[in-house]
Amino acid sequence: MPYTLAPALPAHRPAMAQLWVESWVKTLPEIDFEARRPWLESHLDDLAAGGALIRVALDGEGAVAGFVVIHPGTGYLDQLAVAPRVWGQGAAEALMDEARRISPALVALDVNQDNPRAVRFYEKMGLAIVAEGENPMSGRRTFRMEWRGGDAAQAPREP
Repeated sequence: MPYTLAPALPAHRPAMAQLWVESWVKTLPEIDFEARRPWLESHLDDLAAGGALIRVALDGEGAVAGFVVIHPGTGYLDQLAVAPRVWGQGAAEALMDEARRISPALVALDVNQDNPRAVRFYEKMGLAIVAEGENPMSGRRTFRMEWRGGDAAQAPREP
């Protein structure tokens, strides 16, 4: 399914928050992500105020299918979320391509180790595990993953 990538607008925020909650509930149902919705809202505001760019993937009907938040100066990808209704349909790949376009030298992120679907996806997209850590909010173990532009060993997946 083709997606249109666009800067996130205030009108997109409710759909972004909803798909973020839905995707996390499906991934880690033991955590109350609905209770974390207000945190996401303020976190997105803080990230944008700090220079991060927020892009949405819009489906053919103009509905928000996913979003990515990346800081072009640091290459840190803070959020990538896709609505479960479009999992496996190319939205996450389109958003990762956009992240690499915005930050062509480096894309770095932290991913929960107990989210193997996400770890496999990022590996498929050419990111490598470079360190381990801990999520300060949940206490869960994380991997720091990075993609560096121009590094043949971490080239993006084949089309």
